[in-house]
Amino acid sequence: MALHSARMTTHQGRCLCGAVRFTADDVETDYHACHCGMCRRWSGGSPLFATGVGRVEFTGEQPARYASSEWAERGFCRTCGTTLFYYLKPAQTYAMSVGLFDDQAAFRLVREICIDRKPGSYALAGDHPRWTEAEAFASYTPS
Repeated sequence: MALHSARMTTHQGRCLCGAVRFTADDVETDYHACHCGMCRRWSGGSPLFATGVGRVEFTGEQPARYASSEWAERGFCRTCGTTLFYYLKPAQTYAMSVGLFDDQAAFRLVREICIDRKPGSYALAGDHPRWTEAEAFASYTPS
């Protein structure tokens, strides 16, 4: 996700049932909320709150992977269905759901993306940038 944020060396987490556990290195403590239709559908109607990690190792049950587009996969637990990650294939990077981490105290919301796709039924508090879908895609597209 390349947020240029503070990082922790190692952070651990798990899915709801504990079948999928992970250890992530180089974890970004700043995270995004994505309001695109695919993320909202995948997370049950709410935005996807996710943060980038440098490396992740899964233990226990291996996540199921769904190719949601030509450029990305979405991972979930085969047992409980917990949303685990968004994997960007061209960059080979993971954005992990923030709610998975055992210790969430260090995390902070720094940006909303696809704000033009957000329904009017909710709003997130805070003074942080809110990017449209076009702005988000432009920022993640290599020059």
